[in-house]
Amino acid sequence: MVESAQLNQTGPVHRYDVFHTDCPARNVVDHVTSRWGIWVLISLRSNDLRFYELRESINGISEKMLAQTLRTLVQDGLVWREVEPTTPPQVTYGLTEFGRDLGEPLTELFDRITRRLPPRGAQ
Repeated sequence: MVESAQLNQTGPVHRYDVFHTDCPARNVVDHVTSRWGIWVLISLRSNDLRFYELRESINGISEKMLAQTLRTLVQDGLVWREVEPTTPPQVTYGLTEFGRDLGEPLTELFDRITRRLPPRGAQ
């Protein structure tokens, strides 16, 4: 059996080898789990948001980092971007089906963490 650097053949379905440095799926994992990528996906899980709304929902993120993170997530197919031709342009972001699919386990993870932490002030 011949294997490429990126694919492992397991039956009729090709699977990505995320442990290989050249695997394109590894890039998506890196983007989703980046410092700001995970927060963008969580912020968009229930509503489409404009750029400024997204910036306000994520404490500590700069406009530059938000723009870079959104650009990457749009390129990965996790987030869609819609520009309304107004002055100034209004840009809205939301999750694609792929982004919603990845956001579900992230939401579960956050819910589990917050349920298990001791109440604020009880530490």
